[in-house]
Amino acid sequence: MFVFALTILAGWSRPADARSYITDTEIELYIRELATPVFQSAGLSPSAIDLYFINDDTLNAFVAGGQNIFFHTGLLMATETPEQLLGVIAHETGHIAGGHLARSGEILRNASQNALLGIILGAGAALATGRGDAATAIIQGSQAAVQGSLLQYSRAQESSADQAGIRFLESNRESSRGMLEFLSTLSGQELLSGRSRSPYASTHPLTRDRIAFVEEQVKNSRYSDEKLPEDLQQKHRRMVAKLHGFIRSPARTFKAYPDTDTSVEARYARAVATYRLPDAEKAVSLVDDLLADYPDDPYFYELKGQIQFEDAKPAEAEVAYRKAHEALPDAPRIELELSRVLLALDTPEKDQEAQTHLEHVVQLIPNSTFAWRQLAIAYGRNGEHGMSALALAEEAFRAGQEHDAALQANRAKQKLKPHTEAWLRASDIEELSTPRDRERKKKN
Repeated sequence: MFVFALTILAGWSRPADARSYITDTEIELYIRELATPVFQSAGLSPSAIDLYFINDDTLNAFVAGGQNIFFHTGLLMATETPEQLLGVIAHETGHIAGGHLARSGEILRNASQNALLGIILGAGAALATGRGDAATAIIQGSQAAVQGSLLQYSRAQESSADQAGIRFLESNRESSRGMLEFLSTLSGQELLSGRSRSPYASTHPLTRDRIAFVEEQVKNSRYSDEKLPEDLQQKHRRMVAKLHGFIRSPARTFKAYPDTDTSVEARYARAVATYRLPDAEKAVSLVDDLLADYPDDPYFYELKGQIQFEDAKPAEAEVAYRKAHEALPDAPRIELELSRVLLALDTPEKDQEAQTHLEHVVQLIPNSTFAWRQLAIAYGRNGEHGMSALALAEEAFRAGQEHDAALQANRAKQKLKPHTEAWLRASDIEELSTPRDRERKKKN
């Protein structure tokens, strides 16, 4: 299911850190399939790297908070081939493998200290000489030096990430031409200023040396003309079409993918756009046409289930989601949506089945607060009130709501058998949440 959400990412606690992002099984699995060989070549564990997709139309991708890669939807849609996207992934992986994020933190700390020293010296000069211009010159000189140091370091990081990324691609016998094509696209952004300039061009400063280096590698590599397999080419086109259908207005999607275009991705985009008009009946008909040609495609069943569920037809949606889940049994977000439909049907048998699915889901995506809330509902309907309170405690704890987490964990302990695994987990949540809650009260 393609979902827009406002989330607070793990480890971030302030509302200002909330990001509008998307979750979609098809897009996530495609990009992870594309990226996994690069991660492995870099000596990184693919399962340890989290991918996030921010609903933002600008071109940007970056590494933050450890081994996390963030992609703006605008960048994903701007890439014309999987090779171009792979070039971006390889570059960002170079930042992770090079430990650039940690080193940037040290540089920034030193830069802040130097800037502060410049302000102190400037103030001292003003007091000693009585001349404000002397203070201003010292302060401005300190700031310029700091900015120059940061820019120099940033450019060095970018060159290092390029070199590492190309090395990863070469080790997999993959072309770096996509990286060059994307850099060439960005080179025009360097001439823009203000809001017209992409964040990627601002945060990944380009130099002629960088582009020349990649050009030279493409010229000399024996793999420069290698293309990724056709199934990845198709998956890339489908990703772009799907994003277009969900993010752009239906009118823009119909213009970009007219009826004369009979490709799978164009039909996919039009089905999504029709659903968003909204015209659920016609959208289901378009999806059924796709399923007639591709009866085993789990994502077409997933889209059909989403349309039917949101059209208040949970019984029909259950059939579609079951087909999707059968094809992808370890895709937690599809299983989560199936569980949601089962709860909507609201029978004892469906509630029990939903609980079984949701217990599996929270093992795979433990930070999904929505999954914990659905599991709490299932437990409650099935008479397991202690487990329901524990699920609510998990939800609150992972949302950073320590006070509610402590209250629900304490409530769970009153209903659970002492010293069982569930009781011990409730005790852990209560212990982890209560000190922070008390500290907040002291500060207030």
